[in-house]
Amino acid sequence: MKLINKTLLFSVFSATLLSSCGGGAPILTTPVENIDTSPLKEAALTDAEAKNWGHLDLAKDTIPGMSVDKAYSEIIKGKKGQKIIVAVIDSGIDISHEDLDGVLWTNKKEIPGNGIDDDKNGYIDDIHGWNFLGDGYDEQLEYIRLVASGDTSAPRYAEAKAKYDTDYNAAVAGKQQYEGIYNSVEGAHKALAAHFKKEDYTSKEVAAITTEDATLKAAAETATGMYARGAKSLPEVLEQVKGGVDYYGDQVAFNLNKDFKGRKTGDNPDDWNDKPGYGNGNVMPVKKTESHGTHVAGIIAAERNNGLGANGVANNVEIMAVRAVPNGDEYDKDVAKAIRYAVDNGAKVINGSFGKSFSPHADWVRDAIKYASDKGVVFVHAAGNSSEDVDTEPNFPDDNVNYVEISNTYIRVGALAPKYGTSMVANFSNYGKQNVDVFAPGGQIYSTFPENEYKAISGTSMASPAVAGVAALVWSQYPKLTAAQVKQVIMDSGLAINTKVVVGGNTEDVRPFGDLTKSGKMVNVYNALIMASQLSK
Repeated sequence: MKLINKTLLFSVFSATLLSSCGGGAPILTTPVENIDTSPLKEAALTDAEAKNWGHLDLAKDTIPGMSVDKAYSEIIKGKKGQKIIVAVIDSGIDISHEDLDGVLWTNKKEIPGNGIDDDKNGYIDDIHGWNFLGDGYDEQLEYIRLVASGDTSAPRYAEAKAKYDTDYNAAVAGKQQYEGIYNSVEGAHKALAAHFKKEDYTSKEVAAITTEDATLKAAAETATGMYARGAKSLPEVLEQVKGGVDYYGDQVAFNLNKDFKGRKTGDNPDDWNDKPGYGNGNVMPVKKTESHGTHVAGIIAAERNNGLGANGVANNVEIMAVRAVPNGDEYDKDVAKAIRYAVDNGAKVINGSFGKSFSPHADWVRDAIKYASDKGVVFVHAAGNSSEDVDTEPNFPDDNVNYVEISNTYIRVGALAPKYGTSMVANFSNYGKQNVDVFAPGGQIYSTFPENEYKAISGTSMASPAVAGVAALVWSQYPKLTAAQVKQVIMDSGLAINTKVVVGGNTEDVRPFGDLTKSGKMVNVYNALIMASQLSK
């Protein structure tokens, strides 16, 4: 499942409502005592900072970014390096986006639209990548597929059934709550718009209403309550609450529906050899709301300094679009074949901003991750958004069996929030001293959205492509490095944080940052480039 933080889509309004209804230069090693006593940024981020915070510098800006801008101004200075192909295994990508259309991988061995597998790679007309979902989009979660199978002898069946019973009832209740909130706010807005004969009435105008009309009086009270909670307008509240309506609606109709059948490719997802080459070459989203892959691609590679909405981390990459992540849980078969497709067609870095807690064919995916490692490809994976310790809780895909790693190029990434200090670990982010390698910016990251739009969303899904971009940038500048060396550079060159942080948003759970990750570090591009230059000599 796409790893964005769904709860942030609904905003504070609905939450409140629910409760009430180069060269030989030395590596930058800022002393630990200086990092841990860096001044805390008290003021709110400016609009420019908010849209670019992941690229800012901790020492200069007091924001826990990756020092991307500093690296470009002081080290790269216009050097393009070698082109690196980065595969984005995700939902569809809007390859016509104004900030992405110049950074696309094109399969030059394939003739567009002729219906022939010209390059004999097993995929017909794969011009910019491959779509393993075909026309599919909505899907069940993996544990729902297990429950729907009725195979009571299957491992974890009882666990899945108990989880279904709890989650489905909660989703139905959540859907009813959000629909109730939406209808209430929508009714209030309609009444006020009719009263003022305009849609853009102000809080002052609402406060000035004097009426005996019960409907208008109730509408004014609803609006006043929203303004008191920080809303600027009722249409803004409606947009936020609609996120909750859609989320729970999708859960009830698709994700948690035992009877739903979403697969459109005609193959058996439990048979590795069934229908080779299934899917098609259309990597575009099937609808505008299928935005995740477009956002991820922009974090890695949005064209830099072109006067448009966002800058990617890397400046000389091509994005290979591999559509394999639906609105629900991805199939292991699709993910494993997607990884192999990316490797076989020239990707040097693969980003995987998806994950799940049940995986019936985890071995297929693990074998593909090892295949990538053996072929010298870096695989970057989002740690997940459940505020859980993935050393003890199941989280797939992974690169180990009982803590024995099968890949030396797999990087699992946790998410940072844009405020340095005890709250710098995003409250949704998973963590793990053994199984999360590094942390990177993942809270409210501004990037590309379909149809030439830009938005900020949160998740380890956003932290992972930040690191994939770093891997591509480092490798582009220093192409003699091996994939394993690129991983090691990213882990070793980060800023070590020895301060204590709040875990999972629980202020009673405060631990040393180093206990949450294998490296104990937050990724830093500036340091990584300097270390890479020394290592590549």
